[in-house]
Amino acid sequence: MAIKFQKEPMNAHSSIKHVIGVVSGKGGVGKSFVTASMAAAMRKKGYEVGIMDADITGPSIPKMYGIHGKAVGDGKEILPAVAEDGTRIMSVNLLVDTEETPVVWRGPVVAGVVKQFWSDVVWGDIDYLFVDMPPGTGDVPLTVFQSLPVEGIIIVTSPQELVQMIVKKAYNMAGMMNVPVLGIVENYSYLKCPDCGKEISLFGESHIDEIAADLDLSVLGKLPLDPVYAKAADAGQFYTMDNPYIAKAIEALEQI
Repeated sequence: MAIKFQKEPMNAHSSIKHVIGVVSGKGGVGKSFVTASMAAAMRKKGYEVGIMDADITGPSIPKMYGIHGKAVGDGKEILPAVAEDGTRIMSVNLLVDTEETPVVWRGPVVAGVVKQFWSDVVWGDIDYLFVDMPPGTGDVPLTVFQSLPVEGIIIVTSPQELVQMIVKKAYNMAGMMNVPVLGIVENYSYLKCPDCGKEISLFGESHIDEIAADLDLSVLGKLPLDPVYAKAADAGQFYTMDNPYIAKAIEALEQI
């Protein structure tokens, strides 16, 4: 049964057309990688794009975009950081003392921060706001689904044995929250041999097509393991990368 909630009011100086959640049932599947890939692609197509880094205890988006230092605010409202390509970013890493400062807050505090990222941050005019969520079905995903007008989610997974259970947990949570699932993106699908071009399934045979068919969902991309992307992320220049493997995801976003 779908549950309805009272949404948090958007910041008065913001206008956000589409809010897209990026979720996973477990950690380590490259959710931030997929989030940044979609954001960069949409920005290159001319859209105004923002990323809310809602992975409060493990934020990685600022580093991928080469953003360091603190966010600017007046005590009531906060301005998001702006990357070189114009993407607007808000993350807890822009609020703590240093990038290495651990966040050891309890659930209610973390949930409150996520709400503030929506109501207190002056996003301005945004076409697509991507919400990069922590793994699982805990406080933050629940808060995002309850408080923000999420128009759809994209589930990120990897080709491992647990994938069916992981995808279905995220799918069922979205159903309970009355949030549409736009599709599934499989990361780490294969490694292409640089010498012969053979595709090597490092994490085992993929079953994503069968799982997607069982849930009546679209597979929006199968992303290879490519060290070029990791190098760009470490250098803080991920926004310069093109990712042709998410073309179907971009099509789905533009059809919303």
